[in-house]
Amino acid sequence: MAMNLDLSGSSSFNRREKRKGFLLALPAIIYLGVFFVIPLIFVFIISFMTRGSGRGDEGFYTMPFTLRAYQDAVGAIYGPVILDSVWIAFITTVFCLLLGYPLAFFIATRKSKARQQFALFLVILPFWTNFLVRTYTWRIILGNEGLINSLLQGLGLTSAPIQMLNTDFAVLVGLIYGYLPFMVLPIYASVERFDFRLVEAAYDLGANDWKAFWRVVLPMTLPGVVAGMILVFIPVIGALVTPELLGGTQGIMIGSLIQNQFLKSGGNWPLGAAISGVMMGFVMIALMMYAGLTRRRS
Repeated sequence: MAMNLDLSGSSSFNRREKRKGFLLALPAIIYLGVFFVIPLIFVFIISFMTRGSGRGDEGFYTMPFTLRAYQDAVGAIYGPVILDSVWIAFITTVFCLLLGYPLAFFIATRKSKARQQFALFLVILPFWTNFLVRTYTWRIILGNEGLINSLLQGLGLTSAPIQMLNTDFAVLVGLIYGYLPFMVLPIYASVERFDFRLVEAAYDLGANDWKAFWRVVLPMTLPGVVAGMILVFIPVIGALVTPELLGGTQGIMIGSLIQNQFLKSGGNWPLGAAISGVMMGFVMIALMMYAGLTRRRS
């Protein structure tokens, strides 16, 4: 009887805690519903509508429903830009991983906590400056009369400026610089929690440095790696400021296409919404891959 009372009391306590948790989360749920879910539904509906054609109606939408916007989004004109955006996001993510993993490992393995904190401070220090200002700085560095070209010509290594600005190279440099901290921080969190006695055990079992890293260190820090890749890939695929400032006409990505369709004169709102839908599709694929990896590890 006492056991039944305890069980019922525990069940009642759990219900009260869930109710409290729901009430605490309710403001965030309302905020996300009003400012994220509802606009997302409107964008999804507009993507299936027809571009307005009357005077003063250009760039807006009208009936009937059609798949024309999606056909144009993946067609010969805009499809290559979307694929290029995915490719640039992938390359940026790979380079951020190659640079960020050793850096995060170096920071996490410092014995002095003060040195760790100082190194992390240096990683997040760029966030103290506006992103637009930092991107403009790269225009100065990579310009024909910028720091790099002046240095190369001053050393006699080149006789004329190297065209770096308004190229894919400049876009990649700007994106890697801007999003590298998003790769470093989650990897650092994983490495910092890693038990290095497992590496010693691997050595005792005959593993060399490469095998110990590949079979012990990397699998144990994989959650941080995957989280970092998601945090880099998702914002980069929709990047707008960096491609616009550093790539010019050569740096058009999905974000620029969407902006042009919604904000430029004579734009096409259904097409912009359809391109947004395609981008969200890539984002959902990335998130499902992350969820699948997380589920397998658990």
